[in-house]
Amino acid sequence: MLASTAASYLESLNPEQRQAVEHGVTADSHIGVPLLVIAGAGSGKTNTLAHRVAHLIVSGADPRRILLMTFSRRAASEMSKRVERIARKVLGNNAGIMTDALSWAGTFHGIGARLLREYAEQIGLNPAFTIHDREDSADLMNLVRHERGLSKTESRFPAKGTCLSIYSRCVNAESELEQVLGAFYP
Repeated sequence: MLASTAASYLESLNPEQRQAVEHGVTADSHIGVPLLVIAGAGSGKTNTLAHRVAHLIVSGADPRRILLMTFSRRAASEMSKRVERIARKVLGNNAGIMTDALSWAGTFHGIGARLLREYAEQIGLNPAFTIHDREDSADLMNLVRHERGLSKTESRFPAKGTCLSIYSRCVNAESELEQVLGAFYP
């Protein structure tokens, strides 16, 4: 039954997508060959990846050992839902149990933060650390501007976004403030 059902849930894929989905999965359920897919916009990467993960689960892979990362929370959520819908075609109601075990699905940032929290003490971090996004950082920069009285000066001081850009460039280029200001903000 699994072979005939497998054919039906893969029928919507084109030959290249199907090749990517089935790559490294043998008839004896041997799984373990990595695959890099490089594809352009609109080529069906999301659909192919969801089918790949579902196919691995249907073929016997432990979903707790699958890492599924995307760039946005919405994409991660959609990807997990697609995996469940595809797996449900083969596994029926058991698909929910299997895809719930897909615990390493999320964004690059979310999974990175999870790993940092999990190993925080071993790497010298407080597990209750906070991560500031760009807007949080800009707000913090604005608070410093206000505390220093720089937001009310007669000569216009850079806005919080500009201050954050300057700071980011200093950190990323490992350069002194004076070098960055001279080179990029004359």
